[in-house]
Amino acid sequence: MDRMRRLRASQALRNMVRETHLRTDELIYPVFIIEGENICSPVDSMPGICQYSMDRLSEELDRVIEAGIAAILLFGIPEQKDEIGSGAYDDQGIVQTAIRFIKSEEAYKELVVIADVCLCEYTSHGHCGLIKDGIVLNDETLPLLAKTAVSYAKAGADIVAPSDMMDKRVGAIRSALDENGFSHIPIMAYSAKFASAFYGPFREAAHSAPGFGDRKTYQMDPANGREALREVEEDILEGADIIIAKPAMAYMDIIRSISQNYNIPVAAYNVSGEYAMVKAAAANGWIDEKKIVLELLTGLKRAGANMIITYHALDVAHWLERV
Repeated sequence: MDRMRRLRASQALRNMVRETHLRTDELIYPVFIIEGENICSPVDSMPGICQYSMDRLSEELDRVIEAGIAAILLFGIPEQKDEIGSGAYDDQGIVQTAIRFIKSEEAYKELVVIADVCLCEYTSHGHCGLIKDGIVLNDETLPLLAKTAVSYAKAGADIVAPSDMMDKRVGAIRSALDENGFSHIPIMAYSAKFASAFYGPFREAAHSAPGFGDRKTYQMDPANGREALREVEEDILEGADIIIAKPAMAYMDIIRSISQNYNIPVAAYNVSGEYAMVKAAAANGWIDEKKIVLELLTGLKRAGANMIITYHALDVAHWLERV
């Protein structure tokens, strides 16, 4: 008689037949770099996450190395912003400076450095593209995104990750990288990025809230799953090497659909609001944080994610050592 419980009788047996495994080398840790000096500024809505100035960035990088995390995703917070987001593609900008520092230090140079490509942190209006008459311009923004990606590649970024959701930006970036001698640099495209309420804490951390309106005209409607696959297919055709689905928890069906329909690595972005909810519940004693986080991230792997971008990465890496 078939008895499914036979292989659940002990932890050793459960480990032997486990179908989905969570590994430290699949985790990507977001890092926020801010212009200034002697800054380690906690993000109130994201307990455990801070903004670091360049002179204190090593504190966070040392924790990343100690935890065995292989990859980081960089976000920059400039001192000055303008209408055209010029800080994003300034070769002396905060992200470019951070990349050069990381790649020049023996202790960090093996880190995979992923540079987020967008204008929202650098524009005075907070939108991801140029603005005219209150409209976010698509085609006019593409050259600036491409210029940003090339600037990051010149600084030493291993991967560029366009998060803006302008149509055709992957193709524009791929062409610019290739023309400038960076055909070897992969593009990790935020292809299935939804106009989500889960991004609130990130906008505090990155100082990137839009000054007017919202981002629903360029980020995706959360109700549209089939449209996400169209976005993914277009980005693959334009040259994307890795696809990001964002957010993660409420979008596991999207992760599953991408992994089943396309032979391309998929990254799930476990976003700031998801992180904040877990942290708040854990702080109130309502949940077991370790068990919840490991179950959540295992679920993302089970849905089809090959890698996970998560603010929990440092904790998870230490927990996995003890499992």
